[in-house]
Amino acid sequence: MHSDIDALLSGNLLLSALRLPDQALLKPHLELREYRRGELLFDAGEDVGHITFPLGQCVAALLIGLQDGRAVETATVGREGAVGGVVSQGSLPAFSRAVVQIPGSVLRIEAAVLQQVKQTSPGLRNLITRYSDCLLAQVLQSVACNASHTIEARCARWLLGLQDRLGSDVLPVTHEVLAELLGVQRSYLTRTLRTLQQQGLIQVRRGRIIILSRPAVEAAACECHGAVKRHFETVLGAVYNASGTLVSLRPAPAGDKLMCQAV
Repeated sequence: MHSDIDALLSGNLLLSALRLPDQALLKPHLELREYRRGELLFDAGEDVGHITFPLGQCVAALLIGLQDGRAVETATVGREGAVGGVVSQGSLPAFSRAVVQIPGSVLRIEAAVLQQVKQTSPGLRNLITRYSDCLLAQVLQSVACNASHTIEARCARWLLGLQDRLGSDVLPVTHEVLAELLGVQRSYLTRTLRTLQQQGLIQVRRGRIIILSRPAVEAAACECHGAVKRHFETVLGAVYNASGTLVSLRPAPAGDKLMCQAV
């Protein structure tokens, strides 16, 4: 483990939102790992043995594989969250595939250990419950978005969500990756990006997309990005800076009432 564990914890907003005594319970069990783009955190049907907390600009996507070979994104997780066993009790077969889309570092902990720590820490239980609710909201909104909105609006929504996590106008994402996440053919996505570029919203470069005007991209996106963002603010106390970047989480203390969604 890296000697400066506190610096590593600050790279994940969920971990840094914990009180120091709760962080201390986790520190001995956290493992630092590096992942390349395209690497699996876990595959569908596999037991989820670890909970993974992306650090910095590392981003993973939860994908559902279809019989025709396509894999459609249901949620994107970066430094604001965690992947694997946070909605369930962990150590259960995964329904989705978790793939690293933007490479980087993660901290991970064995799922069984996290469950043990949760039993002794009301603060950790509160945080995980609130984050689980927000992750579920993202998945549910993604379902509605994929069924109801145009590819242009969905593409703008996804670009905004990535910018929220990275805090940069330059998004290191390829046509191929974005087409897979949106569940469309690459040629179709290329036409969509060309349209957004002609409108002056973005600039497309090899291996990256540059946001030229966030307000214009927000206007082009569907309501789904704003809906999920407001839920993060309400449930997790998410704080965004003037440019839209998610900078911190300030959840209500354990014991405060949380109205979880019914599904």
